[in-house]
Amino acid sequence: MSESVSDQSAAQASPPEPSAFALSYMGFRLYWAARFLTAFAIQVLSVSVAWRIYDITRDPFLLGLVGLVQFTPSLLLVLVTGTVADRFNRRRIMATCLAIEAACALVLLFMLTGSDAAAGRIWPVFVVLAVFGIARAFMGPVIQSLVANLVPPIALPSAVAFNSSSFQLASIAGPVAGGLLYGVSPVVAYATAVCFFVAASAMTLAIPRPTRRTMPPPVTTDSLLAGFRFIWSNPIVLGGMSLDLVAVLLGGATALLPVFARDVLETGPWGLGALRSAAGLGALSVSIWLMRRPIRDHAGRAMLSAVVLFGIAITVFGMSKSVWLSVGALAVMGGADMISVFVRQTLIQLHTPDEVRGRVSAVNMTFIGASNELGEFRAGSMAALIGAVPAVIIGGMGTVAAALVWSRLFPELASVRRLDRIAIDKGNGSG
Repeated sequence: MSESVSDQSAAQASPPEPSAFALSYMGFRLYWAARFLTAFAIQVLSVSVAWRIYDITRDPFLLGLVGLVQFTPSLLLVLVTGTVADRFNRRRIMATCLAIEAACALVLLFMLTGSDAAAGRIWPVFVVLAVFGIARAFMGPVIQSLVANLVPPIALPSAVAFNSSSFQLASIAGPVAGGLLYGVSPVVAYATAVCFFVAASAMTLAIPRPTRRTMPPPVTTDSLLAGFRFIWSNPIVLGGMSLDLVAVLLGGATALLPVFARDVLETGPWGLGALRSAAGLGALSVSIWLMRRPIRDHAGRAMLSAVVLFGIAITVFGMSKSVWLSVGALAVMGGADMISVFVRQTLIQLHTPDEVRGRVSAVNMTFIGASNELGEFRAGSMAALIGAVPAVIIGGMGTVAAALVWSRLFPELASVRRLDRIAIDKGNGSG
């Protein structure tokens, strides 16, 4: 009898199973809200800055510099930003970067609505954008690696889906809101971005701090390169990152959408708008589905199949002569890309020990940024040589071929099944 009572007491005392739903955790809810506000503010700011610079200078080359100036710090500081994310309090780094971004937005407000802008003195704006890019470079690895400190491994698939949805929603609604706010008043647009950055910084500081881990070893050349070394030694992480790099490099077609809208599909600005929003809407729809029904089994096959579908959709888009078929193909492309992103990001988080997660995230984000930039350059340069339609079709077919090759080169990636049972780091990190 006493043993039975003891067994019942033990059963009652055992902790409940952790929830697989990411929003069940207060820390993640604050993090998600901060991340959404940040992405939304960046979109509003990007639209406002680009419009004002072109309005003043009428120089499209300067519009290209806006993105390049913000991406370059991530590339140049990749060894430093990841190390900082692994050695210091991630919440405080994120909050500090957001505060710097708010300050940059405030400075841009005065610069681009004041006498300097009216006089055509634009170069100080690029100095501020470079500072903004440095803050984003340090925040990138932190915002990627912090999520694994806020939810248990079983909830990571849900967390990745929610993160992807926030980015897609901000990417769709942010530019529209930025244009509307700028139409009301440039001051209103910049002030909104400032307020969102400040609110996101406050939310980040309110995230409950996870259990502190042991102090990492001193900074050495070895430790700076630890992220690259880990990626190279882990075929699942290396396969996922490199496949995404090649797929985006070959399948990039966004830069050519104006060409297709005007010369291939013979439509107007409304058609270009539909083409630009299609991929985002497809990705958002899939991410909402993944929030409630995340991929739990045969994850590696799902990722490779999604890349194949991505390439097929790009090929169909390149061959299409109908606006609505093109819109549908781009929506499928966006949805397939979301599945690939979901699996890849979850695998990276689960297979990476917390002590190198920041450095691995820094490399991953540099890969993503480089593939986007180089993918658009590849599409544009090939279009100039052989035409836009062949450039897109060849890129789509190349993406399909890459997925098939990667399934052979990285059989470990193809054989991955579960996304909720790998738990390499047993404790929380430097949250």
